Amino acid sequence: MKSKTKQCQNCKADFTIEPEDFEFYKKIDVPEPTFCPNCRAQRRLIWRNENNLYKRKCDLTGKDIFSQFTPESKNKVYERDVWWSDQWNPMKYGKDYDFNKPFLEQFKELLEEVPWPSRLVTDLVNSDYSMNASFLKNCYLIFDSSNGENCAFGVALNNVKDSYDGYSLEKCELCYQGFNLTSCYKTFFSSHCTDCQEIYFCHNCIDCSNCFGCSNLRHKKYHIFNESYSKEEYFKKLKEFDLGSYKKILSLNKETREFWLKHPVKFMHGRKNDNVTGEYIDNSKDVKNSYMVKGSENLKYCHLVWFNTQDCYDYFCWGDNARLIYEGTVVGSGVSQLKFCFSAWECRNLEYCINSINSHDLFGCSGLQHKQYCILNKQYSKEEYFKMIGKIKKNMDDMPYIDKKERVYKYGEFFPSELSPLDYNSTIANEYYPLAKEEALKQGYSWYNKPKSEHQPTIKAIDLPDNIKDVDDKILKEVIECSSPDCSGSNAFRIIPQELEFYQKMNLPLPRLCPDCRYEERIKQRNPLNFWHRTCMKKGCNTEFETSYAPDRKETVYCEKCYQEELN
Repeated sequence: MKSKTKQCQNCKADFTIEPEDFEFYKKIDVPEPTFCPNCRAQRRLIWRNENNLYKRKCDLTGKDIFSQFTPESKNKVYERDVWWSDQWNPMKYGKDYDFNKPFLEQFKELLEEVPWPSRLVTDLVNSDYSMNASFLKNCYLIFDSSNGENCAFGVALNNVKDSYDGYSLEKCELCYQGFNLTSCYKTFFSSHCTDCQEIYFCHNCIDCSNCFGCSNLRHKKYHIFNESYSKEEYFKKLKEFDLGSYKKILSLNKETREFWLKHPVKFMHGRKNDNVTGEYIDNSKDVKNSYMVKGSENLKYCHLVWFNTQDCYDYFCWGDNARLIYEGTVVGSGVSQLKFCFSAWECRNLEYCINSINSHDLFGCSGLQHKQYCILNKQYSKEEYFKMIGKIKKNMDDMPYIDKKERVYKYGEFFPSELSPLDYNSTIANEYYPLAKEEALKQGYSWYNKPKSEHQPTIKAIDLPDNIKDVDDKILKEVIECSSPDCSGSNAFRIIPQELEFYQKMNLPLPRLCPDCRYEERIKQRNPLNFWHRTCMKKGCNTEFETSYAPDRKETVYCEKCYQEELN
């Protein structure tokens, strides 16, 4: 079969379906998509609240809880432990299928009736202010993370201890303001580093120790701005930097980032791959147009997928031995043959299902555990089930759901964004596809207007002591005003006791930005979920590649071969 060019029914841009795509669609028995890859990704991301916690009531007990859903959300929300209990039965919401109404209209009604869990968490110890997390101990505001201890203000942490303000850290300890670090110890203000210890302001370094302000180093120690020092000279210079001073940190941050730009970057971040295109991909094979993938094979248009995932298209978040997933969001752990699903694990053969656990052969269900052969939460026999499925798919084509922007949803499309219980600015979609409120509303998305903070600042960030040596426990009683004029958070924050202890122990100054603004600054280091066709910038090399470095970026972008030659 030849390639085919189509026009996206959402953004109206042309996109191409390749022969390999048609083979996959045939394999899992779905029609070709009508949305382009970017619009499909955005549509899936609208269902994921990554790191926004809201205070609201449990709709069963009336108890005050923290939730991924705002108080204004129309869906029914139960506190996490209540949702997992036997205090309610999702089967009581079962509906007969009505062939005179679009399927997605009926499913929307079901979603508004069946309770949702307030948070997705497992085995947390003294870590109540966390979400999308498992196996945490003594953690605070940690999201999308697993196996962490004594951490705060982090996202995408795996096996991390005693670290603060990190994003995408794995097997790290005593790190601060880190981005994309693996197996690092005492690593501060650094990004894209592996197997490093006691480094500051370093970028793209591997197996380095006691380095400062360095870029693209391998197996080095006692270097400052890529120049070698003796051990004595290095520590003398480090002391002169006065790293406990906030003003000095600001100055050094600016200086080191200008220095990083003098060194080339590889067209993509990735190691030990075979035949891959995309960004942040490691230990993978035959992965195309994907983003943040580890240890997986035969994927296309997949994002944030890990741990032996194979043969999937248009899949966002999780993995862990997942097979044959199409248009899935936050599904994983042994799942297979899932199409158009959100939040499912240990399941197989599901279509259009949400919050499903350890089940198989479900269609259009919500909140079911250990079930099979159900449609709209109603039980059928095996024979009745498969007979109904064929009729429903035909009905979806004959009577499609049409959203308020007149986009048409026949069988084969993921859930319309207007079915999501989340507001656009509460979701991770707004990070990768940012929209102003007016544009979001124009495109048919809802928007959450955050209320003003209940806490009034007692001190301005500018009035904080410059050096950590001048800070005592009195700071724990203060409410600090965020220094960002465009604060995206509540504009006020506090220093928690274990955080202050960390700063004092590591000789680091107090932050001036609230956690939300610090997070926004941190993810500016993250390359976007877009790719451009470019040519290697090394003189004499004409190698072409797809890269997430936009043409107007300041970095010098090299192909793999030229980048490796630069390191040697």
